[in-house]
Amino acid sequence: MRKFGILLVCLSILGLGLAACGSDDDGYRFTVGVIQMMDHPSLNEIREAFLEEMAVLGFDDMDFDVRIGPGADMTALTSIAQVFVGNEVDLIMSITTPATQAAANATSDIPIIFGAVSDPVAAGLVASLDAPDRNITGTSDNLPVELVFDLARQLAPDARTFGFVYNLGEANSVAIIERVKAYFAANGLYYYEAPVTGTADVQQAALSLVGRIDAFFTPTDNTVAAAMPVFAQVAIDAGLPIFTGADSMVADGGLATVGVNYTILGQETARIAAAVLEGASIADIPVVVMSDFTPTVNRETAEAIGLDVSGLEGVNFR
Repeated sequence: MRKFGILLVCLSILGLGLAACGSDDDGYRFTVGVIQMMDHPSLNEIREAFLEEMAVLGFDDMDFDVRIGPGADMTALTSIAQVFVGNEVDLIMSITTPATQAAANATSDIPIIFGAVSDPVAAGLVASLDAPDRNITGTSDNLPVELVFDLARQLAPDARTFGFVYNLGEANSVAIIERVKAYFAANGLYYYEAPVTGTADVQQAALSLVGRIDAFFTPTDNTVAAAMPVFAQVAIDAGLPIFTGADSMVADGGLATVGVNYTILGQETARIAAAVLEGASIADIPVVVMSDFTPTVNRETAEAIGLDVSGLEGVNFR
């Protein structure tokens, strides 16, 4: 078996991201291009866990070119992916749906291993979770909608009308919102929508819903996540809870979620990448849908909107 390594010492900012530096003259060096949609705690957690797990797996002679995009800007993300293709990297690891779509548009030959794509089928990345039909597979953080709203019912039992804040341009968000709408139809809940196109829209979108709703919901939306502190302040000022799609969004002021552990997701993504670099066929590697869910509650936000969460058990407090 070839041994690969991680060169994490000598990181320098290059354009939109980071590139690992260092070299070894002994043998062939695999190169992995890592494309991350934006600088955000959840996405950083995935990237760091991926890199650390590759080291744990014994890959000790390997180069990484890590580049971080400016957000859901497909032109910028596609440019990053094209750099990787031009440099003939051996594998692309992509974080989030837009980053993976950019990589998929750039190459049909280089293996693409994604992390945190909520619905790979809806995003057009694979035809089936069980049998990937392209050069793409990875890990999915598909939100457990029923568990999120079970927690919402526990924390805000009188909430019947929710306000959805999300980016229509993010396929992952749209797929989750469609599942939530189906859940609401089956459970007698109601909603208003305030879609956004960028982080600058989030505050006004949230304000437009105040007075019409009992609570907010936002999925694992990268655009909203980048503006979460502003969104959270609107909700706190209005005395409304925000139920979110990621624990980092709770850490940034949302009230609660039930979601995946992104460290574990990053580790699982590394295991898939390692298998592919060792010769496994992507067609034989199903997409891994994470199922280790943890309820997370922001205690300070709860206090700010007058909720007593002291009696909750089995909850991770942020």
